[in-house]
Amino acid sequence: MFLLRILFRNAFRHRLRTLLTILGITIALLSFGLLRTVVSAWYAGVNASSAGRLITRNAVSLVFSMPISYAERIRQVEGVKGVSYANWFGGIYITEKNFFPNFAIQPRSYLELYPEFVISPEQQRSFFTDRRGCLVGRRLAERFGWKIGDNLTLKGTIYPGSWEFVVSGIYRGVDKTTDENQFFFHWDYLNETVKKSVPRRADQTGVYVIALKNPQRAAEISRAVDALFSNSLAETLTETEKAFQLSFVSMTEAIVVAIQIVSYVVIVIILAVVANTMAMTARERIGEYAIFKAMGFRSHHIAGMVFGESLFITMSGCLIGIALTFPVAHAFGEAMGAFFPVFRVESSALYLDLLFSVLIGVIAALFPTWRAVRIKIADGLRRIG
Repeated sequence: MFLLRILFRNAFRHRLRTLLTILGITIALLSFGLLRTVVSAWYAGVNASSAGRLITRNAVSLVFSMPISYAERIRQVEGVKGVSYANWFGGIYITEKNFFPNFAIQPRSYLELYPEFVISPEQQRSFFTDRRGCLVGRRLAERFGWKIGDNLTLKGTIYPGSWEFVVSGIYRGVDKTTDENQFFFHWDYLNETVKKSVPRRADQTGVYVIALKNPQRAAEISRAVDALFSNSLAETLTETEKAFQLSFVSMTEAIVVAIQIVSYVVIVIILAVVANTMAMTARERIGEYAIFKAMGFRSHHIAGMVFGESLFITMSGCLIGIALTFPVAHAFGEAMGAFFPVFRVESSALYLDLLFSVLIGVIAALFPTWRAVRIKIADGLRRIG
């Protein structure tokens, strides 16, 4: 406690300079933590992927569809536990700014494959029995103020027209990594309408979701599924759910790399700021260090004071930055929920904050310590007055 009091008094001899340095460290580490959280949110879908699910799409591109008749043939493959299918709908609610993922699904089989979507039995029954019913995530419902029984309309883009829905259920995630911003409705509702308007696009689906009995056989079953439809008009590409999600992340890999680089540049900048502060402090106290030496203090005592003061300043900024990271990340996540449905501070980001704070404190104190330890008593005393 006595040592901390000495470090505190030394650090705050120049209050304004120290406070500005701590503020700079706080802002830098807060920025670093948020940038690392953005990167983690970018990979949220990948990290939440199940090892027990495969995704089958058209081998040419995700834009092209596949016949719905493929489902039964896939179900016959050895090792397949269940099959469902889904279509990206791309509907717009009121305005393009209100973006959220919306899919046409086969309700019963799809929800069986995704146990992470928790919904009450009553709401589930209502969703199954109402052809115009839709199932929405908890955060999505909160965003627009939707309640059970509400009527809403999506404007189709891929499938033109105005599509009417009734909110039959609101699901919540089994944990914080589950996306609660999705919108699901009946594939049959979509298909029946398409049959009347564009018959050639009917009885088609965008992806098949396959549940595996044994996740260890994922590669083998993927090859078996694709072999079923080789040389057909709609050949398939089957991959794990994680690989499927990574294919989307890879499209924006340059952005992710840029964010990571910026996060480390922030650390380098704050290192320069703290190093400058400690250099100024050491230069101002050369006379004091000479007096300490004259009184019998050894080099390691002086080094301890310099390193201790540097670490005290950096760790003060670090702890404030970490404390602010959570409310700022929460506010950012609420504002950007449409783009980052899962936005939470990872413990790894906090560990990096602590690690870099210690490194910055140590590195910034190296030169001032070397200078203070090497000063001769006579030379240091000349600077007094």
